[in-house]
Amino acid sequence: MLGAELKRARLKAGLTQEALAFKANVHRTYVSMLERDKGSPTLETLMNLCSAMGIKASDLVRRLEKAR
Repeated sequence: MLGAELKRARLKAGLTQEALAFKANVHRTYVSMLERDKGSPTLETLMNLCSAMGIKASDLVRRLEKAR
């Protein structure tokens, strides 16, 4: 569920996985893993990813809550 929202936000921001990874200071394969729900980011990493995409982490969490 988180993975789909991360991917949606990344695409909306017009970023490739590699560009997002660079901006958030993580490896591209980690972004791929998260988008496939194969891992869970720390809060700090989630905040970095959201910042790199130009969104608030609270907005991402809100979308996740609505999807439940």
